[in-house]
Amino acid sequence: MKKSGMAARRGGTRSRGRLARQRIGILVCGFLCAYGLIGLRLLQYGMMRQAATGTIGRTTTPASRPDILDRNGELLATDLNMVSLYAEPHRIVDADEAVEKLATVIPDLDWLETHKKLVSDSAFQWLRRQLTPRQQADILRLGIPGIGFRPEKRRFYAAGTVASHILGHVNVDNQGLAGMERYLDQQGLTDLRSTGLASGVALSPLRLSIDLRVQSIVHEVIAHSLAAYRAEAAGAVVLNANTGEVLAMASVPDYDSNNPSRRLADGSVDKEYEKGWFNRMSNATYEMGSTFKSFTLAMGLDEKKITLNSVIDATRPLRMAGFTIHDDHGQGRPLTVPEIFQYSSNIGTAKIAAMVDLDAHKAFLTKLGLLTKMDTEIPEVATPTQPRVWKPINQATISFGHGVATTPLQTAVAGAALINGGKLISPTFLPRTQEQTASAARQVIDPSTSAAMRFLFEWNGTKGSGRSAQVEGFHVGGKTGTADKVINGRYAAHLNFNAFLAGFPIDKPQYVVLTIIDAPLTGEKCGRLAAYTAAPMAKAIIERSGSLLGVEPHLGTGRDKLLVNY
Repeated sequence: MKKSGMAARRGGTRSRGRLARQRIGILVCGFLCAYGLIGLRLLQYGMMRQAATGTIGRTTTPASRPDILDRNGELLATDLNMVSLYAEPHRIVDADEAVEKLATVIPDLDWLETHKKLVSDSAFQWLRRQLTPRQQADILRLGIPGIGFRPEKRRFYAAGTVASHILGHVNVDNQGLAGMERYLDQQGLTDLRSTGLASGVALSPLRLSIDLRVQSIVHEVIAHSLAAYRAEAAGAVVLNANTGEVLAMASVPDYDSNNPSRRLADGSVDKEYEKGWFNRMSNATYEMGSTFKSFTLAMGLDEKKITLNSVIDATRPLRMAGFTIHDDHGQGRPLTVPEIFQYSSNIGTAKIAAMVDLDAHKAFLTKLGLLTKMDTEIPEVATPTQPRVWKPINQATISFGHGVATTPLQTAVAGAALINGGKLISPTFLPRTQEQTASAARQVIDPSTSAAMRFLFEWNGTKGSGRSAQVEGFHVGGKTGTADKVINGRYAAHLNFNAFLAGFPIDKPQYVVLTIIDAPLTGEKCGRLAAYTAAPMAKAIIERSGSLLGVEPHLGTGRDKLLVNY
């Protein structure tokens, strides 16, 4: 009996041991399954993250743009290293808390829009582009799960508004949208970026023909004139008369290339501010008024229809096709060619134009580049307008600057051809060598015609409306232009578009300055004509920038005579 009892106890013990081992095995298997599921889930999350963000790294690889410099090596535009904030909504634990924390670093954060992104079903959402490294560090300290950063580039313009219409601007992806920035992309930078060859690579700087010192002066003068003369717009260009290089060009209103689209308090885009994108010097056409008389007289001289000694009867108004052409400063007598220029005689100019055939007149202006679209680097270039059919009355009005609308920049370029020996040189915003200048130049008028035009420009600069642009020592010659402003296809009786075309030093021209001012309500001595608005603008620019441009002032009366014999 004792042995059988002991055997029974040993059997019970073995049975309980097997049961315990089975239970332990079940627990181990349970833990293994649980951890296996956790591991699989973690692996799944890892795969999901790769799918969600893997493509972002490939599409937003930081791509460099070359620095842009002025002709003296001064920095105009460069890339800054920035970061952009993104979120993976499926990893956001508490969207409300995340928004609250982000708002402490990004004060202008749109709470509603950001919350909508954080609770969306998408795998990836941009929250804010182009944050500073300081903002990145502050956000990292917040410890918000489900957000991250991607490195990006941001374009920085050292001069701000000063050269915005030349440099243009880029979008948030650093792609050029206007000006020389867009020109860069058109020259192959876009292709380099798309292939990844521009990523993280320091590209050679782009050097412009612009002189930042002169550009700053031009911008300051036109901005001051816009306010002082209570005008709608103003602009100016400084051009090398012998190479076609643009040393400075600006128009106002303008904008800051660093902030091309400004937002209002309600989050909408400021449309009035974006009107400043419009470059009035190359992308707007105007009837240039009496500055066009320069081209008409040059045509008469070049076609051998007149000489400087010719006399034109300007005694009475000229009646054509039901219209009457009269002089604003009529002398009531016959005028010599220099007097026609000095008194800005519409009658005399129209009679000179009538000596040339209609087709020849049109061909002459086309030869000077005034009727065709200008070729230069910046993309914002307007096409001039002209009558579909030229009639004698059109020829008459075009002769003194009404009926044809062209851009101020190409007017300056054509003006340079009148005084530089007769060569039309396409404008450029890049430095140009002598060899490049020679290939770009085209003889459009006889050198003797150009010499006569230099005489007329100096004559008007010392005796006519150009006197208000005269700068002692720089011998400025030029021609004013006061045109009735065109509004909705009709001429406004009390609003002008004023311009002044100047060359200096006029005895041996190096630079052309063209200033414009649109609809000034006042001017120097309370006058609204070009002599009281556009001409003083040119004077201010030449007075402050002449020496910077390397022009040595000549004081006194010891200079050579401009013309020896005709």
